[in-house]
Amino acid sequence: MGLMFMFPVSEEEKDRITINEKGITLKSYGLPLVFWGYLSAILVVVFAMGLAVKGPMIKLYNTDDTINKVLVLAAAATIILVPLSTILFYFYEKFITKKDDQLIITHRVFWLPVFSTKHPLESKEAFEILHFMDSPNVAKLQQDPNLKGFENKGYFQLFAKKKDGKLLLVDRSSRKADLKKIQMLLSKY
Repeated sequence: MGLMFMFPVSEEEKDRITINEKGITLKSYGLPLVFWGYLSAILVVVFAMGLAVKGPMIKLYNTDDTINKVLVLAAAATIILVPLSTILFYFYEKFITKKDDQLIITHRVFWLPVFSTKHPLESKEAFEILHFMDSPNVAKLQQDPNLKGFENKGYFQLFAKKKDGKLLLVDRSSRKADLKKIQMLLSKY
C-alpha cells in the first residue's frame, strides 16, 4: 500500500516510529487532507442520491413483485456499502514491527487490529528492493521527447526473505530512496 499509505523513513518521525524492547514499529501515515475533501464529496453525493430515491424505492418495495424487492434491497445495500467501505478505507493503518529475525505485519481499521501475520526471517538483514513495471513502456519505445513525461517508470517493492525462502512484500513506493531508508531502519533492529 506504499503508493497510497506512506511509511516513516527516519527515526526522527517520533509520532510514527516506536522503538522499545519489542523492536521497531513503523506506523503508516494517513491520507493527505485533499483525500478527506474527496470523502466529504462522496458522502454528500451518496446521501443526496439516497434521499432522491427513497420514496420510489419504498413504493417499489411495497409491490408484490419479488424482483422489485430484490432490486430495492440491492440498491439500498449499494447506497449503504459505498460510503461505509470508503470510510473504512480512510481509517486503515498498517504496522510493521521487527525484532531480530521476526517480522510482524498488522492491519488495523478504526484502530482495531483486523489481521496480523508473523513471519520468521532468513536473517536480521533479509530485505531486498526490486523494481516492478507491469505495463509496456510505449512512450519510451517511441523515443519522442514530447512524450518524456508519459514514460512509465514503474515502482519499487521492498521484500523480506522468509526462512522458507519465499519473498514477502513489505511495502512499495515510487521512490527507491524511501524504501532504502525503511530497509535500513528495519535491518537495524
